[in-house]
Amino acid sequence: MAFRNIAGLVAALAFSINTTWADELEINPQHPEQYTVVQNDTLWDISAKFLKSPWKWPKLWHGNPQIKNPDLIYPGDTLVFSMKNGKPSLRLSSRGREVKLHPSIRKEALAEEIKTIPTDAIAQFLSSPKVLDTDELDISPYVVDFKGEHLVVGAGDTVYVRSIFNAQTLDYTVYRKGQAYISPETGEFLGFEALHIADASLEKEGDPATLLINKSEQEIRLGDRLMPDSDKTSPLNFFPKPPETDIRGNIISVLNGVTQIGRNNIVVVDKGLQDGVKVGDLLSIYQKGKIVTDRFKSKDEVVLVKLPNEKAGTLMIFRPFKRVSYALVMEATQAIHVLDKVRTPEQD
Repeated sequence: MAFRNIAGLVAALAFSINTTWADELEINPQHPEQYTVVQNDTLWDISAKFLKSPWKWPKLWHGNPQIKNPDLIYPGDTLVFSMKNGKPSLRLSSRGREVKLHPSIRKEALAEEIKTIPTDAIAQFLSSPKVLDTDELDISPYVVDFKGEHLVVGAGDTVYVRSIFNAQTLDYTVYRKGQAYISPETGEFLGFEALHIADASLEKEGDPATLLINKSEQEIRLGDRLMPDSDKTSPLNFFPKPPETDIRGNIISVLNGVTQIGRNNIVVVDKGLQDGVKVGDLLSIYQKGKIVTDRFKSKDEVVLVKLPNEKAGTLMIFRPFKRVSYALVMEATQAIHVLDKVRTPEQD
């Protein structure tokens, strides 16, 4: 259901492209003459086989207002590339014959639809953890005791929590304060990571309130905070696009304990909603230029030279908070590191 309305690049290319948009489209010189879609392909992966800049496919979409609802692409479909009057196009080869892609209804198992991006890589970060301001957790209800003689509490146990009244939901998440995010440029506090500890359901309001632990990632501690679970409707279909504003920032952290950042890793960027960042925004990643010693300029003094930043990949914002955002690394052409720069692709 989440991907029922995905409109893919490959389908969009099957339609004629007007001159304005065609002029901006750069074809991958190593593109195949045809390609057969396989399981676990994404529309981003497929577009990269035919376009030098996969992120430009939304421009093709918006540049063709006559396209309302193109076919989805499925494993086993063979895409045939050709140039027509100087314009690129793709045809869908089906059962030995080539047919133009056009809007239609196709009955197929939803699980087989090709996704826009590798959503499996970001699924666990769509609801938890989250990034909060200083006061948000400090004013939240907290675990004051456990039911029974438990020293360690987990799934199936009951906890007592200070002051839950007039609840709007029965579903709660147990959080614990994690690392603080600091701007590498100004030293400002941007928020801190709220670590997902457990899921709980409210059994009785009051002070204390009674909650049952349904699922736990770690053991619950006294003092752990609870917040209503309001993130279960996070979107799963994403449409990568350049930001509407000029965004310039930094990678300030990498999630999941990864030390070497590469494709499909999750990073934290020091730009968020207040900077105009939106879900689906694409940013180019630039490896921070090293500072080297010029040994030939002078024999009497040390001369330092900063090398230019080099493009290292592309990321997509999938969950923006107030001042920081979670992002998925879509491409990595070289090693990526914390403190590498990010910016709007149109500045490349």
